[in-house]
Amino acid sequence: MENRLLLKHYNEPGYHTLDGYVKFGGYTALKKALKMKPEDIITEVKNSGLRGRGGAGFSTGMKWSFLPNNNEPRYLLCNADEGEPGTFKDRYMMELAPHQVIEGMICSAFAIKSKKSYIYIRGEYYKPYKIVEKAIQEAYKAGFLGKNILGSGFDHDLDVYRGAGAYIVGEETALISSLEGKKGQPKLKPPFPAVQGYLRKPTIVNNVETLAAVTWILNNGAAAYRKFGTEKSTGTKVYSVSGNINKPGVYEVDLAYPFKDFLENECGGMKEGFKFKALIPGGSSCPVLTAEEALKSTLDYENMASLGTMLGSGGVIIIDDKQCMVDLLNVLMHFYHHESCGQCTPCREGTGWLEKLTSSIGKGKSQLDDVATLDKVARHMMGTTICALSDAAALPVVSFLSKFKDEFEYHIREKRCKVKGNCHAQAHH
Repeated sequence: MENRLLLKHYNEPGYHTLDGYVKFGGYTALKKALKMKPEDIITEVKNSGLRGRGGAGFSTGMKWSFLPNNNEPRYLLCNADEGEPGTFKDRYMMELAPHQVIEGMICSAFAIKSKKSYIYIRGEYYKPYKIVEKAIQEAYKAGFLGKNILGSGFDHDLDVYRGAGAYIVGEETALISSLEGKKGQPKLKPPFPAVQGYLRKPTIVNNVETLAAVTWILNNGAAAYRKFGTEKSTGTKVYSVSGNINKPGVYEVDLAYPFKDFLENECGGMKEGFKFKALIPGGSSCPVLTAEEALKSTLDYENMASLGTMLGSGGVIIIDDKQCMVDLLNVLMHFYHHESCGQCTPCREGTGWLEKLTSSIGKGKSQLDDVATLDKVARHMMGTTICALSDAAALPVVSFLSKFKDEFEYHIREKRCKVKGNCHAQAHH
């Protein structure tokens, strides 16, 4: 059953405007937060068990508590650079409920004692950018932003910054470099952003959905949030779902919801004439699950980890029996090769090799040894670079080969596609 904690009023007309948002209890969390001690807010968020919704799944309150106890200015950054193939829930949240995110940001900024925050939004997201920009202006006019917010003595300013179409800036240190006007490339950690981030000052980077959840937690309390999900994966999660299903879209369900129920109930099952074949559970960088594994799984961090994959950012990609896995992998490798920032050799060169190899296998222009070479190149790329992009390209390769090797070998042996006879991969030039 869908459980809309965050998405509850998204269908209400005008919810994206300040009046529409306030009508359904908007900015009550902020009024509450401003009467609390900043450290009590951090404790509340920690107690809720909220984990980062951008992909890593790290405890939000814990991340906040890593900030050094000094008097340096500190920054809060909202990572809205949603570039992972298969993911579009942040866009949906910004378009339909920008104030929910803004309110969560002001509360979080108050908790970490930050006077300035930024929403770093993906360059291609022009419509959400305009909506968020307008919502920020409304919040200023209403006195929720600026000097002495609601007479509390707390000052806070918020700006939007648009990216320029690079996937890599979704990585927090690359996002910070880009925001500083430098090349959007990841940096080595430590120092972690919480100690030395934007302008070399303590910085917290949180995802859109994470910050929206803070609003709900402050309104309803940590204990109420913990009633959903499991002990380790608390609350609900918002998913972007794509594929040949009857109802693709954005859904919110409790963590640990069985995937089989999710596919049948929320997504309306497979479209007529298509069978469920495989699942990418959390966006294109997550290892693939076979239909059999997926139908026994539950959507939470622990269960996905036990199956050797990740819940990631919740980009649920449902693959059907008419989809060629060689073709799909080649499309993904083209993406990662194109988006590598080129800073680390294993990623810069490796992603190119992965694209070349999947492409030649697809065209039937390779030998059976190339399947082993593909696997070997991918394994050599893992854990050898500054950021996770290299792993993000390698993990799908290793998982596709371990679970659908027959399709790769068939392409090479028969010089045609096992699934379609001839597929997109053979037509790539």
